[in-house]
Amino acid sequence: MSTPAQGPGTRVRARLDELGLSLPAVAAPVAAYVPAVASGNQVHTSGQLPFVDGALPATGKVGAEVSAERAAELAAVCCLNALAAIEDLIGDLDRVVRIVKLTGYVSSDPSFTAQPAVINGASELLGEVFADAGRHARSAVGVAVLPLDSPVELDLLVELDGPAAPDSASAV
Repeated sequence: MSTPAQGPGTRVRARLDELGLSLPAVAAPVAAYVPAVASGNQVHTSGQLPFVDGALPATGKVGAEVSAERAAELAAVCCLNALAAIEDLIGDLDRVVRIVKLTGYVSSDPSFTAQPAVINGASELLGEVFADAGRHARSAVGVAVLPLDSPVELDLLVELDGPAAPDSASAV
């Protein structure tokens, strides 16, 4: 909960500023879905790719065309995109009381087995932004290919401080 001196909606934004990060505009869906949906006091994001200014900064398989280190950076970008979708839906990331689950997908060369290290890029970001509330359950899955040949994709499940507005579905 924000302190009166900070005002509403500033705690998470201030932390992002301290880290030198900002939330991007919500990425436009590449198919027939919405970026995030609320159900009760939870928000589920759709899979988020590491779009930067509407484009993928890298494509290909992790362990071949993309290094594990670069893929971890891209996982953090995916995470920022997911947080942007959540904020767009609920209006204020200070309403997030817990990151419940992160599911990460890594487009992997057949010999690549360090998917957890790649998805740590997103997990570590959530810990830095939300502290203990950023500790979450997680899956890190190697896959043959992702949309648009993206190296990584992730989705989040977060708990809010109360119910989101009825019929909440982000429409971009």
